Amino acid sequence: MTKQQIAAQKPFKVKEAFYSLQGEGARFGRAAVFCRFSKCNLWNGKESGRSSATCQFCDTDILGTDGQNGGTFQSNACLIKHLNALWPTQEGALLGNPYIIFTGGEPALQLTESLVTDCQKAGFEVAIETNGTLPIPSNIDWVCVSPKGTSQLALSRANELKLVFPQENCSPAQFHKFQAEHFFLSPMASPQIDTEKDIIREAHTQQAMKYCLDNPKWRLTLQTHKLLGID
Repeated sequence: MTKQQIAAQKPFKVKEAFYSLQGEGARFGRAAVFCRFSKCNLWNGKESGRSSATCQFCDTDILGTDGQNGGTFQSNACLIKHLNALWPTQEGALLGNPYIIFTGGEPALQLTESLVTDCQKAGFEVAIETNGTLPIPSNIDWVCVSPKGTSQLALSRANELKLVFPQENCSPAQFHKFQAEHFFLSPMASPQIDTEKDIIREAHTQQAMKYCLDNPKWRLTLQTHKLLGID
């Protein structure tokens, strides 16, 4: 990047960043550094705005920069140095297959092509978990799209499509033309108290199982990171 581009770059707002295992989808069980960007374009993150939001079932805190390893980062280099420090090393070298997942909120609000390129130069494979309503950098290695409500997709293809199920205004049948290698249903859980969440998740899991059996193009995925109590 030129000095002018660096000066014009907006700082990255990161809610939290952590090292854990991918808990769902096609890359379930893979070690990754998760970088959760703040803010989303489908919900303002406030309970007062939930009922009017396009996505009303989000159970993630997406406001501010006060989460684990969160903060404001002024450049690609600053953010990559921060994320790089979360990956295990041996004698200064990154171990295994370094992998970063940019998530949110909605990461497409902040993720840039230059940040992806610089992460790749640092040795990382780069993934995004997006609601698919905004354009994304063309050089991302792995794309997971998770459609929400009545929102219109700006993307027509991805490596995997992961649909929270059931959604009143977002049926799996709507995505018969979407191009992806993997199609997953993720049972919806309530963003409310744990006991209610368990009851609702169990009912939705049964519905998702039946849909996958009736429509074998789709596969069931569970949020095992939550079931196991890990990040």
